[in-house]
Amino acid sequence: MKNSVQTDHTSVFWREQEMLLFQQVMGLVGKSLLPDVVLQEILHLMSELLGLNRGRIVLYDTPPETARIRYAYGLTRSEIKRGVYRVGEGITGRVMKYGQLILVQDIDAEPGFLARSVERKKLPPGPVSFLALPIRVDEHTVGVLACHRIRTRNRPLSNDLSMLRILATLAGQLLQLQSMLLEKTRALEEQNKILIHALEHDTARYGIIGTSPALLSAISELERVSDATASVLLLGESGTGKELFARALHLASSRRDQPFIKVNCAAIPDTLFESELFGYERGAFTGAHQSREGLFEQANHGTLFLDEVGELPLGMQGKLLRTLQEGTITHLGGKREICIDVRLVAATNRDLEMDVARGLFRQDLYYRLNVIPIRLPSLAQRRGDIRDLALHFLNRVNQANQRNINLMPDALARLEAHSWPGNIRELSNLIERIVLLAEKPFLGAVDIERYMPVHQYIPPTVIPESVHLDATGFAPESAPKHNPVHQSGALSIVRPYLGVASHSSDALHEAMRISGGNKSRAAQLLGLTARQFAYRWQKIRG
Repeated sequence: MKNSVQTDHTSVFWREQEMLLFQQVMGLVGKSLLPDVVLQEILHLMSELLGLNRGRIVLYDTPPETARIRYAYGLTRSEIKRGVYRVGEGITGRVMKYGQLILVQDIDAEPGFLARSVERKKLPPGPVSFLALPIRVDEHTVGVLACHRIRTRNRPLSNDLSMLRILATLAGQLLQLQSMLLEKTRALEEQNKILIHALEHDTARYGIIGTSPALLSAISELERVSDATASVLLLGESGTGKELFARALHLASSRRDQPFIKVNCAAIPDTLFESELFGYERGAFTGAHQSREGLFEQANHGTLFLDEVGELPLGMQGKLLRTLQEGTITHLGGKREICIDVRLVAATNRDLEMDVARGLFRQDLYYRLNVIPIRLPSLAQRRGDIRDLALHFLNRVNQANQRNINLMPDALARLEAHSWPGNIRELSNLIERIVLLAEKPFLGAVDIERYMPVHQYIPPTVIPESVHLDATGFAPESAPKHNPVHQSGALSIVRPYLGVASHSSDALHEAMRISGGNKSRAAQLLGLTARQFAYRWQKIRG
């Protein structure tokens, strides 16, 4: 009976010690999530309250070839310094490698126990146990919680193991939080660098309006590669300002005093591409009465901007690749190679990888152009810039038309709330429309509502049974657009990205009706280039 009472008193005592430890630890966690504070105190409380002595937490080095003691209680500095283990070495190394608990009942009877940190002669006489548990983060072992235990203690080993499992779990959670905080801190530091750079370098010098993080990040990328010779590929939705970024890249480079030549690949007929880009000799074709330099020569020592590069005919893609690889061109009808020094900047709103997979764009040219890809943010990703952009366009249109239209704060807030599928171009068009049609000088949100674009859907077309689809789900002549959203005056039409074989006759006629017979505008409404629309229109017209 007496022994039973003593056992009950002992159990109560240890339970109270455990609860005190939890209270102390949770109190620390409530004040600080920094592992340096909490983990150190956990090891202290393990020793003072539970008698689990010389506790240590071992974590991987960077790179993780070895692990070392990072936190300890009851160890001297020299003992901590000696606590370095290769993965799989000794008891600690084996826990790191296999992620399993190891319990050494008697360190003197275990040949794998290294006694590396603390010499055996410094430990109490008699049996000493060593407990080592894995610390996990996202199912990966990142460290070890270990301690010495005197076996003569009147406390069940199972209780110690239960406590250590809980503390190891808590340690893993704290380390995970630390990792997340460090990652967030690094991101914030990088963001601060971008903002500081923006303050030190006036982005308006490029004609680019805005200070949103997404925009400043793209400008920062642009400036980092401005003096490189490699090709740059500007990616982004239609209307995000790719030409402005191409000019900014030119102005930020050492070629700023040399020519900047823009080429709209969608506006050049297939038959004229070679002569336009590479020039021609006298007599090369009917009407070639004299030799003429091509756009590559005109851009020599400067920058050549190929806008809508995805519209290049396949035949021209090979010739462009050769020019980029060899740095030479040959006039149409000529034989002499001409050396050129041109920085090429290309832009597209198409998914070139998909075009490569469908055989519409050469893979080797894609890799050549995609050396330095820069993705331009959509206006929806730059909501903080909408107000500045709107006021910039407002001032410009007012001056051009000798008007004095003003937008009230609630009107600017209404613009910020809009989705802007047509991006900056859509916003610019809207501001121009407001200025030209406004009937009073000060406009609020209610006043501009009637000018706001109404985004509608063209009903999905039905695929005729006779239309053959290739493995991608598209008809061979049909190319999906990366961004199917385009703006047209007061009406924006969004074509669903459904992978239909082609545009139906009804869809083509409806686009022509809405655009008032303007084929270029009808092409924009359907997310097509002028060439693609003309091809489809000719087919349905016979």
